[in-house]
Amino acid sequence: MTETDRDETAVLSGCPMHADPTPIHDQAFAADPDGVYAELREQGPLASVELAPGVPATLVLDHETALSVLRDPETFPKDSRAWQREAPADSPVVAMMMYRDNVLFQDGPAHDRLRQAITDSLSRVDSVTLRRYVTESAESLIRDFGPAGKADLLAEYARVLPLLVLNRLFGSPPELTTRMVDAMTALWDGIDTERANRELGQCIAELIALRREQPSFDITTWLLGHEADLDDEEMVQQLVVFMGAGAEPVQNLITNALRLWLADDRFAGDLSGGRLPVEDAIDEVLWKQPPLANYAITYPTREVELAGRLLPANQPVVIGIAAANTDPALRSIRRDGNRAHLAWSAGPHTCPARGTARLIASVAIETILDTLPDMDLAVPADELEWRPGPFHRALTALPVHFPPVQETDSRDETPGESGRWSNRPAHTSWIPPETTSTPKRAGSVTKAPRRALNYLGEWLLGR
Repeated sequence: MTETDRDETAVLSGCPMHADPTPIHDQAFAADPDGVYAELREQGPLASVELAPGVPATLVLDHETALSVLRDPETFPKDSRAWQREAPADSPVVAMMMYRDNVLFQDGPAHDRLRQAITDSLSRVDSVTLRRYVTESAESLIRDFGPAGKADLLAEYARVLPLLVLNRLFGSPPELTTRMVDAMTALWDGIDTERANRELGQCIAELIALRREQPSFDITTWLLGHEADLDDEEMVQQLVVFMGAGAEPVQNLITNALRLWLADDRFAGDLSGGRLPVEDAIDEVLWKQPPLANYAITYPTREVELAGRLLPANQPVVIGIAAANTDPALRSIRRDGNRAHLAWSAGPHTCPARGTARLIASVAIETILDTLPDMDLAVPADELEWRPGPFHRALTALPVHFPPVQETDSRDETPGESGRWSNRPAHTSWIPPETTSTPKRAGSVTKAPRRALNYLGEWLLGR
């Protein structure tokens, strides 16, 4: 290399990229990610970070650069196999980054084929049916903890609710879904990932075998019958993506939005202004506290120049979704109702299930707020703890208290109110009627308007 070449490389690389990478997997990062992002921005649009001990990566911090990466799969492909050969085999992040024969790690025609199978199967899920699934599951859970007057909304609601919905969407028996969600949580947390990875694969193989023998009206059966003709390994790996997207990120979206609602006075008012406060809370979370804070990982196969820096081949380039969404260059834009955030990624790999995930979260939040209108945080908001990890933005718990709600005999209720707090056993399937009558419990007078407005919003958005 000539002296001129060395000078040009130094200019492209930039001295800050040679500094020790900043950990984004420890408790310090979990406690104050915005502060860490602010420090990292001193390096420019890109920063050198550590996803786990011994796993360096480049984190994209600004919105424009993130979009340029996400929209250029030829330069920034998703295949991680070359990186994986050099990565520490026992690293806790390998299980989340290792190559799988699914839509997340493919590009070009192979990606298009798998994505078509996923989008076609998702398109068969009717939004009215999905809303019913979520409402039934949500009210069943609330019946369980309502009489106690307190709950951990993460452990007792947001974590369990997606599990119950997945049971029905994928035709999975409850015990099998529980095992799958436990395995996915362990993978996100980097806990005994080798065992969790094996367990997840085994569970999904069992589900596929069950649906081959007993076809049903569910996503697993539809994938098995799709014209893409997925083989067994492809089936397993597509369902890994489905389960990964349907459990951990959705639970975090629900929990983070409920935390915002309960901690921020802006979201505690009435609907006199005609706003959709639940949707506003979800939008703000997707902008500022997205369930996947750092992900959409790519692996350039050669040295590439990006934002004035020369990036090494086969080293992960991670989209700082939360950092890009809060890019100071976007400070002047209105975020309420604006869905130009990167929480669902962008480009060819935009999340195909974003409408499904948003509907699940919206119904989950509005159902519990309508049913427990006097709910408050049981601890100050600044005492809530966040789980460490490089990828997610997730609380460890969300404790709340509220006036205990006792179950009532439906015979004592007026017409139109039956089915809300009855003497049905928990976790049974029943369809709660929608009602515009005035609820009995004080403080819940906004229930009918909020649901009516959200139905209107879904219709206008074409959900």
